[in-house]
Amino acid sequence: MTDPGESGPLGAGPAESADAETESTEGKGTGTAAGTAAAVEPETPADVAALADRIVEEVEDVIVGKRDAVEHVLVTVLARGHLLVEDVPGVGKTTLAKSVARSIDGSFKRVQFTPDLLPSDVTGVNVFNRRTDEFDFQPGPVFANVVLGDEINRAPPKTQSALLEAMEENQVTTDGTTRALPDPFCVIATQNDVEPGQTYELPVAEVDRFTKKIRLGYPDTEEEAAILGRLTGDHPVDAVEPVATIADVRRARRIVGEVEASEAVREYVARLAVFTRRNARLGASPRGSLALIRASQARAALDGRGYVIPDDVQAEAPTVLSHRIRTESGGTDGADVVDDALDRIRVE
Repeated sequence: MTDPGESGPLGAGPAESADAETESTEGKGTGTAAGTAAAVEPETPADVAALADRIVEEVEDVIVGKRDAVEHVLVTVLARGHLLVEDVPGVGKTTLAKSVARSIDGSFKRVQFTPDLLPSDVTGVNVFNRRTDEFDFQPGPVFANVVLGDEINRAPPKTQSALLEAMEENQVTTDGTTRALPDPFCVIATQNDVEPGQTYELPVAEVDRFTKKIRLGYPDTEEEAAILGRLTGDHPVDAVEPVATIADVRRARRIVGEVEASEAVREYVARLAVFTRRNARLGASPRGSLALIRASQARAALDGRGYVIPDDVQAEAPTVLSHRIRTESGGTDGADVVDDALDRIRVE
């Protein structure tokens, strides 16, 4: 089921209307975003780094002590990917996703995955209009810039598969009609890992579409005390101001795509992927290699560089490759395999 209180174009009409709404607002911004975008539009990796710093600082007013997690989200968005967050309930996964969406002035939708959720509840459905004797398409919550799939593994594989086309091709096909999703489009899905008897395992094809997989973890004592202090009144996420626009994010993504990844770096990534295939029942796919290159480009841009270095690859590999690996014992955590690959494979 969707959360009717979230922002975004759900119920605004066909997908074309949702896109038009995005286009009409991206140049205007709200509050801080309009002034910031007018002052500095991303043109270089240094500008991307400055944009990322503004977003991180704004989100850190809500998410205490999780700068690395916020940066993982930004790397994912800039790398044109999607994020899987596996953790216990109540550590701020929803707040993180909503805060990032607000900080870039993007539309946000939340889908609570449940065993009775249908694919059409995610993608949308054609509804017969008696006045026109025609079917009108009512877009589902997937038509937003940031889509939070909460506890995605509580829904059966049939419903989970509703996201496959959306995550890979940024489009949705219903009743033979294909509709483009907003640009940018990012799925942030959470996975419940404490009730295995009441959840479904994610299909390998879907797991492979997530650029990164991270955990937030519990806060320490000081961080939790700070959280309690901030939540005694109104929720701080309501105070998050946009410090960028959707247009800024689009430009930043184009700049990230132009960050140089030399032949030596590309070969390094390929050899890491081949190592995982030779040392696990299922290794990283070429899609995983591409995700690692794009994430490394984004990491370089966050450092203000226009080129990728091996340190970028090594920083991103654990969160980009590990979840794609299946070990010989049947386990789904390939972190040890990736660590072994990083120890043994050298840049040539």
